[in-house]
Amino acid sequence: MATPALPVIDLTILSSLDADEAGNNALAKQLGKALEYEGFAYLTNVPLSFDHEHVFSLAKRFFQIPKDEKLRLAKKSFQKNNSNTYRGYFPVQEGSDNLKEGFEVGPSGLSPSPEWAGTRINLTEMNVWPPESLSPGLAVATETLYAELQVLSSKLLSLLAMALGKEASHFDHYLSGSISTLRYLHYPAIIPPSPQRELCCTPHTDSGVLTLLHQDSTGGLEVLSPEGQWISAPYVPGSLVVNIGDLMAKVSGGRFRATYHRVRSSPGKERYSVPFFFEPGVNCRIRSVEEDDKEIIYGDHVLSKMKGWVEFQDPERTSDFSQTNQMVEPLAA
Repeated sequence: MATPALPVIDLTILSSLDADEAGNNALAKQLGKALEYEGFAYLTNVPLSFDHEHVFSLAKRFFQIPKDEKLRLAKKSFQKNNSNTYRGYFPVQEGSDNLKEGFEVGPSGLSPSPEWAGTRINLTEMNVWPPESLSPGLAVATETLYAELQVLSSKLLSLLAMALGKEASHFDHYLSGSISTLRYLHYPAIIPPSPQRELCCTPHTDSGVLTLLHQDSTGGLEVLSPEGQWISAPYVPGSLVVNIGDLMAKVSGGRFRATYHRVRSSPGKERYSVPFFFEPGVNCRIRSVEEDDKEIIYGDHVLSKMKGWVEFQDPERTSDFSQTNQMVEPLAA
């Protein structure tokens, strides 16, 4: 296998019972350097009990469910009679560049917030699941995977804080009421005579804090280098890909880089990926490490970003993204 163009960071120390301060500082420095320059890196020897085969078996089990059953779990923007607005299924958007279907889940133990009930998008709503008879054990296994990725994200946040010259606990308040999202994605194969597309996911940056990605061996992920060239980020067995979102780039005072990335189509091949988006609580107040007075409330940040996300567009109410909270002045770029 060719040497990956992106940095490779070994997380063995996170599983060690005798990790010392020097080792953690060295790992924080290595991670910080990668996210300052490329904004992306591979993580190896990650402290998860799930291997890639298990993760993708869960995704495939969901997408093998009959279409009508998946649509019972679709977000309200796709199925008007459904009540779920943030969690659940979304189908392939025919005629768009969003050539994927997906299923999203959040935390299992978080109680819905009354202040969000009845809003256009309820960021605190409960998960929806297919009947146990259709996919036995899927919900329990997915919730376990979610919990392990949340713990890993918390450890990475501590390392990022250290890389920024802060105490390891600097971002701990992000964990309170966290609404992180685990997403199963399926890019169906494009079979002739259907027209081939160069890209099945167009260039974008992630909007939030931190993304952890399981990608399959089909490949297709490309990252925009600091020199302005698209470079391949192929599958590395046993690894996760980590990248920084727009919000963490601002929180870091511009030190960390939110990098554009895209997915190139693989003609005749389907593709699966499983990203985990770490998200703070909806009422979490976030400000730059530069200690300025500007801050945002995380829930408001997400709602403002959703205006451009096709999965949440409602053609009958495209301008209705109001919330009870008022937008606080955004962080300086």
